Amino acid sequence: MYQQMIFVNLAVNDVAASKKFFTELGYGINPQFSSDDCACVVISDTIIAMMLSKEHYANFTQKEIADPTKVSETLICLSAESREKVDELVDKAIAAGGTAGKVQDYGTMYGRAYDDLDGHTWEVMWMDPSEVKG
Repeated sequence: MYQQMIFVNLAVNDVAASKKFFTELGYGINPQFSSDDCACVVISDTIIAMMLSKEHYANFTQKEIADPTKVSETLICLSAESREKVDELVDKAIAAGGTAGKVQDYGTMYGRAYDDLDGHTWEVMWMDPSEVKG
């Protein structure tokens, strides 16, 4: 059965620094789709983050490239298997140079956010599986 994937493309100031940041979070880099202008960050089998130099990113859009340190362009939210895994990933991001963001604790749903080196906001969220209706 076909499994749809998502490729998040983000403009970054320094591809090498982004590559280092995301490997420190425990993610892999796919060298087949990486270059000096692009880092292919493998988040899971179905989620890929493409960190593109601003020059390379500009090849894919006619719009002005947002400065995520000044405007919110998107909120990227990833699930985690537990509250502890939420804290673990966000703490790694902060230790690697990211900036701590908002904490959301609703008991059955818990999340934290961080901004990466370029200001892109990543949320990490856990939801109690017994509360999710199927």
